[in-house]
Amino acid sequence: MGSAIAKGLIANKSFTALYLSDLNTKQVDVYKDEPNVTVTNDNALAVKAADVIIFALQPRIIVGVVEQIAHEITDNHIIMSVAAGFEISAIERLLGTNKPVIRVMPNTAISIGESMTCLAGNDAGVAQMGVARTIFDQLGTTLEIPEVHMQAATVICSSGIAFWMRLVRATTQGAVQLGFEAEEADKIALQTCLGAAKLLQTSNKHIEAEIDRVTTPGGCTIEGLNEMEHNGMSSALIQGIVASFDKINQLKTN
Repeated sequence: MGSAIAKGLIANKSFTALYLSDLNTKQVDVYKDEPNVTVTNDNALAVKAADVIIFALQPRIIVGVVEQIAHEITDNHIIMSVAAGFEISAIERLLGTNKPVIRVMPNTAISIGESMTCLAGNDAGVAQMGVARTIFDQLGTTLEIPEVHMQAATVICSSGIAFWMRLVRATTQGAVQLGFEAEEADKIALQTCLGAAKLLQTSNKHIEAEIDRVTTPGGCTIEGLNEMEHNGMSSALIQGIVASFDKINQLKTN
């Protein structure tokens, strides 16, 4: 996710200076020749040079990294965390309660400026939420939510992109079975998915109203939809979302 955020920021050129710090810089070395970008494995150097610090780390790693550079973080820094399940209170225990802390949950589409990103902050973080929106609105769409909903947002926004891709994949497999070449099937499925999303985004109609426009009485669309529902399509998707939510709550650190 850190690499995806870096890619989106660099593509959008939405910074004065960007420090990309990683113990192993292999993932970000591709950006070392970009203007105003510094690639380093020195976290302290990056923190000293930054106003905004984004911890794009796995939950099992973030504590050690934060502890390593805690002495370099001042009240003037804005702290953002992308670590799934890692609560604001856990960061406050490491850095103190007076610093602005904002949890950020994007998805990998941030690399192309199309992320759905949810944001939640402590009291000081809410006061700096405009900074977070300025950054992440350039990389997709943002929504400020209560932190209690951040686990669910992780499932719907971050894991959700994989769920949608699996649905697109199933559509391409169906298209191949009906006689299309794989490349043709991919093109048809992807554009149809994009069209459906754009239509819902712009029409301001309920999803079922748009479905009703396609499902003529006795037609092939309602026949297909009913067969999918008989086989548990909606139920399977909801159960998968709930299972993912249960799993992430097992990983919660507060």
